[in-house]
Amino acid sequence: MKKIGLFFKISISKRSASSFHFSTSSPTYPPYCLTSCSESLRQFGLEKSLRKGQQLHAQMLTTGLSACSPTFTTALISLYAKCNQMNQALLVFNSSPDCDRNVFMYNTIIFGFVSNGLARDGLEVYREMRKVGVLPDKVTFPCLIKGFCEVMEVCEVKKIHGLVFKLGAESDVFVGSALVSCYLKFEFTDEAHKLFNEMADRDVILWNSMVNGCAQIGKINETWEVFRRMRKEGIPLGGFTYTGVLSVFALARDFNKGRVVHGLVIKTGFGSCVPVCNALIDVYGKCNFFASALEIFEVMDGRDIFSWNSIISVNEQSNDPNETLRLFNRMLSDGFHPDLVTITKVLPACSRLAALMHGREIHRYVIVNGLDKAGNSEYINNVLLNNAIIDMYAKCGSLRDAQSVFNEINCKDVASWNIMIMGYGMHGFVTQALHMFSSMCDAGHKPSEVTFLGVLSACSHAGFVSEGQEFIRLMKLKYGMDPTIEHYACIIDMLGRAGQLEDAYKLACTMPVKAESVVWRTLLAACQLHGNVDLAELAAEQVFELEPGCCGNYVLMSNVYTAVGQYGEVLDVRHQMRQQNVNKAPGCSWIELKNGRHTFIAGDQTHPEANRIYSTLYILTSCLHEQGHMPNL
Repeated sequence: MKKIGLFFKISISKRSASSFHFSTSSPTYPPYCLTSCSESLRQFGLEKSLRKGQQLHAQMLTTGLSACSPTFTTALISLYAKCNQMNQALLVFNSSPDCDRNVFMYNTIIFGFVSNGLARDGLEVYREMRKVGVLPDKVTFPCLIKGFCEVMEVCEVKKIHGLVFKLGAESDVFVGSALVSCYLKFEFTDEAHKLFNEMADRDVILWNSMVNGCAQIGKINETWEVFRRMRKEGIPLGGFTYTGVLSVFALARDFNKGRVVHGLVIKTGFGSCVPVCNALIDVYGKCNFFASALEIFEVMDGRDIFSWNSIISVNEQSNDPNETLRLFNRMLSDGFHPDLVTITKVLPACSRLAALMHGREIHRYVIVNGLDKAGNSEYINNVLLNNAIIDMYAKCGSLRDAQSVFNEINCKDVASWNIMIMGYGMHGFVTQALHMFSSMCDAGHKPSEVTFLGVLSACSHAGFVSEGQEFIRLMKLKYGMDPTIEHYACIIDMLGRAGQLEDAYKLACTMPVKAESVVWRTLLAACQLHGNVDLAELAAEQVFELEPGCCGNYVLMSNVYTAVGQYGEVLDVRHQMRQQNVNKAPGCSWIELKNGRHTFIAGDQTHPEANRIYSTLYILTSCLHEQGHMPNL
């Protein structure tokens, strides 16, 4: 949204207004002509047909018809406001004579500012309206309350509430609903409940304001209680009611209440309502019932962009990146255009699969459609999007692209720097990771716990023990942070990789936080690296107790015994796995091609092109043998 600035700072001059050829001596036109043009402008506004509206406006200016009635001015303001052209709307408003500015015209310009995200400008218009003696009406108040609520001016809302009472508009359900919603947004729950209970006419709009207001501030019990009162008093439940109450159950991850509401949705005939189905998908997804969420999605009669975003988000939470990309491709084939939410949900799937080609295509889409150039109102989404792109490139190993995107963006936050530090560290570019840390501090960003996790991981991979220990001291003394279990795991990994296994074991036993499985597994991996069976057995004893069902721990210990030739102990480990009913997940390889990602395990015959693949592999193996290469089996 293009910021217009405060109303009085624009101060359009009378010379500017003269461009509309306003004249009190304009000819008088038949009333039916005035009505017809006003209705046409209203229709163009509903259709957001800016060009048609501008053409009619030009004809009105040429004939002088725009000077005949305030109705035209109001219709023009409404047209430009609905087409997101508030500069033009304000120009029309300022061109009208003061005597013609009635409450309807003021309502239209105020609504235009508030609905276009320029609440402060709309409120300045309201203050001018009061100065010239025009009294607000029942249409003015809901819009004003929404505007003051958006700019968080609590005192002004209470003044409006007093004026509502003074003018006798307190019984109007739309005014009451706006006040209830606003008080709940400010978390003045007592005032909201008092106002709600005092309303003589409580219709479904007011009840929905209570339900959704409580839901938006996370008041789970209050939301459920209001919902129960609605049912008890026989208030008809609508789609807006269901989406409000379901949103709070998604937040609370309350599967049981969500399922109860789902039953009511079906019983009351809202099972085909798209927004309600979207809310149900969100509830089941947040409660980890992914199959139920997918079932609702598949049987929906119609889907919108929010439906696709919801199901893609659910799959992203379920750690099924393959299915996430499949859904994304289905979305594209169905003719839907991804938005910022879609992109930020799909890019992590590319990161986990190292699907660089898919990631590049998505980044290209972002650039072509200008999603990376969002305005101030989309600042947070813009940061999240850029960070997701950098993270994708970093995890896919394309650090040059990651650095290029990082250099180009203006809105860097701590997470942006952390992604680059972690990316360089995990790929072994320790010098660059430490340089990014220094640059981050020089840029005025305070390192977070994740930042130190990144630099410690980098030091661990490079064997920079003294540098890593210095970072721990810096973390404690300069920034006042206590290392977490993840930081200690990095230190133990750093010591273990450097061969200082005794020091690593001592730290695992004496560190101020309780050692978890990640610590002992890290030590066990270091023991495998250096062939220290005695310490490996001590670490394995701890990790088996903490995670008896994790196959990776048994594999690590089996590899330790195999490395030193203790094959009897290897059999004992495998026997222990059978006793614990632990199965080793097969390792796999994959390759990314233009038609998707292809995954293989050893001896795999399930691929549709398996015969051609093995024939080609046989030819390659024969060529290697001819060159004297013998595989080490």
